[in-house]
Amino acid sequence: MTVAKSYRLLKTIMTTAVDDGVIRRNPCRIKRGLAEVSAERTVLTVPQVFALSEAIEPRYRALVLMATFTSLRWGELCALRRSDIDMVARIIRVERSLTELENGELTLGPPKTEAGRRTVGFPELISPAVRWHLSCFAQPEDDGLVFTSPAGAALRRGNFRRRVWLPALRKAAVPLVHFHDLRHTGNNLTAAAGANLRELMARMGHSSTRAALIYLHSTDERQREIADALGALAVEEMRRRPAEGAGPQADRARNRHGAGKMSREDQQQDWGNGL
Repeated sequence: MTVAKSYRLLKTIMTTAVDDGVIRRNPCRIKRGLAEVSAERTVLTVPQVFALSEAIEPRYRALVLMATFTSLRWGELCALRRSDIDMVARIIRVERSLTELENGELTLGPPKTEAGRRTVGFPELISPAVRWHLSCFAQPEDDGLVFTSPAGAALRRGNFRRRVWLPALRKAAVPLVHFHDLRHTGNNLTAAAGANLRELMARMGHSSTRAALIYLHSTDERQREIADALGALAVEEMRRRPAEGAGPQADRARNRHGAGKMSREDQQQDWGNGL
């Protein structure tokens, strides 16, 4: 195994430890070193997410969809109780997280930060799957766990990965991603849906902008969409308020948009006016 691959493996292990609350921060952060290991995390497409939800055991179908469409962490999902889910309002209240310690003990406690205690909405798209799961698999009491093993116990990451997750990935013929990558997929979808930085931070449960900014990267396609929307907005504004235009300059702008060309005299005058 190369140094880069060893570093990548160790960094992944430490990232999982941070997600589980075992350690506070990932020590595998070398500035300007091993730059090749800083590639973006793999995310699934929406069809791949649904293919995975169909391939996985029925007991965990809603778990896959909720992990994607709410961006909750593994520990937060495992700690959910019936009373945390409001099916009418389609919201989930994140009040606690389940952590597996090195000795195998499971502990239930509040989120790592105050920002982790939050309310997250989920789309109607997955409501039927969530409702069906609650009627078939969740513990019956209001404070009963939503997601459990077939024996009715709290989920353990290692057992779930070996016995459920990896077989489902192979069956669905999707990339061999980590369960945590469903959260990355959801964050990307949230950003693409138009969430601003603060909204994305609130949904992710982060108090710092650093992590949220990762998902607000720009693409050429998105830039074209923004530019086209900006142009359409300007044209509509000129059509709605012609009387409030800036005289001859506004008239020439409207004419140029309609005709697609402008006279040489107009060009010279625009340059002279600093346009």
